[in-house]
Amino acid sequence: MSQKIVLAFSGGLDTSYCLWHLKQLGHEVHSVFVDTGGVPDEERARIESRAQELGADRHWTVDASEDIWSEFVIPLVWSHSRMLDQYPMLCSDRYVIVRKCLEICEQLGTRIFAHGCTGMGNDQLRFDQTVRSLGEYEIVAPIRQLQTQTNQIRDFEIKALNDAGFEVPVSNSLYSINENLLGVTISGGKIDRFQQPDDNTWQMVRPRSEWPEESATVTLGFESGVARTLDGQAIQGPHLLQKLNQLFGQYGVGRHIYTGDVSIGLKGRIVFECPGVTALLAAHRALEDTINTRFQNQFRHIIAARWAELVYTGFFYEPHKLDLEAYLASSQRHVTGNVTLETQGGSVLAVSVDSPHILADPEAVYAQNCNWTPEEAVGFIKLLGQSSSLSAKINGVVTDSRTPGKKA
Repeated sequence: MSQKIVLAFSGGLDTSYCLWHLKQLGHEVHSVFVDTGGVPDEERARIESRAQELGADRHWTVDASEDIWSEFVIPLVWSHSRMLDQYPMLCSDRYVIVRKCLEICEQLGTRIFAHGCTGMGNDQLRFDQTVRSLGEYEIVAPIRQLQTQTNQIRDFEIKALNDAGFEVPVSNSLYSINENLLGVTISGGKIDRFQQPDDNTWQMVRPRSEWPEESATVTLGFESGVARTLDGQAIQGPHLLQKLNQLFGQYGVGRHIYTGDVSIGLKGRIVFECPGVTALLAAHRALEDTINTRFQNQFRHIIAARWAELVYTGFFYEPHKLDLEAYLASSQRHVTGNVTLETQGGSVLAVSVDSPHILADPEAVYAQNCNWTPEEAVGFIKLLGQSSSLSAKINGVVTDSRTPGKKA
């Protein structure tokens, strides 16, 4: 029986196969490309053309760059979250993609949503859990179902599309490339085999041979933890991130190779590039570290680990994540000021910070001058270390942690 289905569509190999396959089964398929940033007009046009070529009954293009900025980038910057202290969850556009697709399901009066996730990675969890968090819908996953027929998923898809008369770009047969406002992730081929990636995996970040000779500096202005200006000019968040991607990408900033633990127990390896996010995190941290108290800055690391875990594993709309973000928002009350970033290539440094909220006492500057007496310093040291000193006096000095109770 023909059913009306909304398909999250990127125009890549997996979703191209999904669209063709669902049409072969006789369904009414509405393909939805949710542009989460970083996609030029010609690419949007190519994706729409691809959908029509494959038989979509209607194709939708939705701009969600502002949603990505407000729902993900802002709390990411506040928390400085990175999965395993490395990966800033560039995959998080998936959650917004699902939400936008479900909104179209509501418009069309259907409760059937389809995606192109395999049964081998984290994206299936992100897509499925988001659907279940947002309502009662039927989930169709043709690529995951395809695994009941073959272990060579990509080869099967390519052959099926070629046999049906549809061309598959060569790059699709080698790598899976996902680009959005946050950056780009590349997987497949040598990357999956833990080998050195080919030169053609470079997307947003340029190799050393192409870096400009002159260094570059920019100044970011923050208000309550949110970047609002670039070199003194007001700018909307998505446009700011695009400019940072372009500038710092030219200087080789933000390219990484990451190996993570997939939720179903495999090791997943990707190349990812995020020059804009790297610069934004460096600027915000330099500002926040000077403004917030020691306890606030220490606690941020605890929040970051939990927030990253929830976001990475699919719990983007989990109430606990909203609880964490309420704390993060509170912690940004005074994080207002300007930070100048500089790059000479390969990395970025926050070289100056200016804010009326910096926790600095003009009469007490580290390693220069203070407003307490030597006697007060000695007393402070004595009281601060009193517990350790008493332990040494009563129990003896322990010098070998491998042998409990061993004394000097």
